Amino acid sequence: MLEPTRQFIDCPDAQGGHRMAWWQWGNPQARHVVLCVHGLTRQGRDFDTLARALVTLGGDTLQVVCSDVVGRGQSDWLKDPQGYQIPFYAADMLVLLARLQPTTLDWLGTSMGGLIGMVIAGQPEAPAFAKVRRLVLNDVGPVIEWQALQRIGQYLGKVPVFASEQQAADALWAIASSFGPHTPAQWLALSRPQIKPLGDGTGRFTLRYDPALAEPFKSITQESAAQGEAQLWQAYDAITAQTLLLRGAQSDLLSRATAYAMTQRGPRARLIEFAGVGHAPTIVTPDQVQAVRSFLLR
Repeated sequence: MLEPTRQFIDCPDAQGGHRMAWWQWGNPQARHVVLCVHGLTRQGRDFDTLARALVTLGGDTLQVVCSDVVGRGQSDWLKDPQGYQIPFYAADMLVLLARLQPTTLDWLGTSMGGLIGMVIAGQPEAPAFAKVRRLVLNDVGPVIEWQALQRIGQYLGKVPVFASEQQAADALWAIASSFGPHTPAQWLALSRPQIKPLGDGTGRFTLRYDPALAEPFKSITQESAAQGEAQLWQAYDAITAQTLLLRGAQSDLLSRATAYAMTQRGPRARLIEFAGVGHAPTIVTPDQVQAVRSFLLR
């Protein structure tokens, strides 16, 4: 079975810098790059199924890069948690893209990863290596429903301890059942990279993300969220990339009204909805993989 290679890149910050991990699939010399960026508390191995499908079809002409956004997965945790915000994540992605130097760049972003993608793709003066050709936004848009933010706030930053990998996977499923139907094997495969040994000699496990991610999240108000929406609509309207919008039909984060508006303005995204799924599709089922693969590689 195809497996990725883990890489690291040094990114600057005001506290002396941090390392960001990323997973490289396919031909490392290929100048066509599909960059996949995960959701708020997830990590780059979420895209294993999709990455295998893409590089199998794309062959030597393609590489797929899946980042662990700082504070998650195998990336460093920040000394200052106020760095856990979209503009700083976008700056890290530009450092990574400057290293990769793609001549063709496609972007897939799930939830938070889609917000980062909108910021990058919505920069008219972006350098050539950061010009997005095709953009997949997975269950996210400029308007994030307030009730979804409240739901996320109930678990964000609470990183429990588990007696086993299976117990951890079960606990993650209790939070993420809106991702839609998954077999036990599919969910365990998605969960394993999210889990790490506690390291205290007890054999227990915890999650691979910094609880301090919750610090800047706590400061979000309905007023500040509304200001952020205006800035995101401005970025979205400036996007020139061909855009595919995926939506879980039961999503509480991306409303149907916002999704429809995204098909009518800016890049006029093509919308695909998945029945029986909320926030957010994991792109492991064949129909979801095929929707993305046909858009990116047609």
